[in-house]
Amino acid sequence: MEKHKRTLQSLAGLSVGDAFGERFFHVSSDLTVFRQLPDGQWAWTDDTHMALSIVDVLFSCGHIDEDALVRLFAKRYTGEPWRGYGGGARRLLALYARGADWRVEAPRLFDGGSYGNGGAMRAAPIGAYFAGDPAQAAVEAQRSASVTHAHLEGQAGAVAVAAATAIMSSSGSPAGTAFLHETASYVSPSATRDMIEEAAQIDAAEFHRAVSVLGTGQQVAAFDTVAFCLWVAAHHCRDFETALWTTVRGLGDRDTTCAIVGGMIAPVRTVPPVWLEHREPLPEGYSL
Repeated sequence: MEKHKRTLQSLAGLSVGDAFGERFFHVSSDLTVFRQLPDGQWAWTDDTHMALSIVDVLFSCGHIDEDALVRLFAKRYTGEPWRGYGGGARRLLALYARGADWRVEAPRLFDGGSYGNGGAMRAAPIGAYFAGDPAQAAVEAQRSASVTHAHLEGQAGAVAVAAATAIMSSSGSPAGTAFLHETASYVSPSATRDMIEEAAQIDAAEFHRAVSVLGTGQQVAAFDTVAFCLWVAAHHCRDFETALWTTVRGLGDRDTTCAIVGGMIAPVRTVPPVWLEHREPLPEGYSL
């Protein structure tokens, strides 16, 4: 089915972005001084690991079933806990592996739920699956985030990424500010939505302003991550390589920002074969 192909394309872009960004965590200078792909194999992280479960649930259920998603998250985490999961995610997924109820435990995390960018980092395949229907993508993304991110901001980040991907997957080449405003319209009132609206006021040439105003994930929060990713996608969606180099140049939480941008763009822009060759292979059955 076409939607399955789009979803796997998004997963490919997400995983390549994740693995690519991870290779630059040691870099602290402006990446404009070089633009050379890292050598060797690029290992992917928890961003991709959790996105695999998103794809599984979409393909098996046709929508996000929260309980099924929690079971898969816990199973994968137990099998490969070394994939780079943050402390909060480790605590939560360990509880889920022992049978804890996500409805109880997710709101307890950080005394009110996580507002981190973990829901957003895995949401692009949802938008690809529901291409042309950003409203439904938003609903499903909120469900996917709620099992780990009970806080409104954590869910808003996932909603924004999924809605943006659904818009992009159907239009192919969204206009910058119009795309950002349309995406924001699907996000509940929140700091995350405010930052997306702020991104619409930043010109394509104002990279340094975008980084300083929007943030690139230094706080590992949805409101400090998602708007920058959308700004990059809005202005660089026609070229996968340029979009990813622009994203990683912002430093910050670069495996997650690159995963988000790669997942949004890949359904409409081919991931360069050499990038796929560098990325650690995905498990059998997830490649195009």
